[in-house]
Amino acid sequence: MMLLLLEALGALVLLVFIVWWTMFSGRKRGELPTEDDAPAAPDKQDQQAKP
Repeated sequence: MMLLLLEALGALVLLVFIVWWTMFSGRKRGELPTEDDAPAAPDKQDQQAKP
């Protein structure tokens, strides 16, 4: 019974590691910034309307 619990725990740890690896591999600082985090760029129409 103890061997089954250890095997299940090992499988869970492996699953969590694989998910973590695929989420954050290749990204230098973790999650990508969302649109809310990015500074607002002025619209092209606003720039053309101003002389």
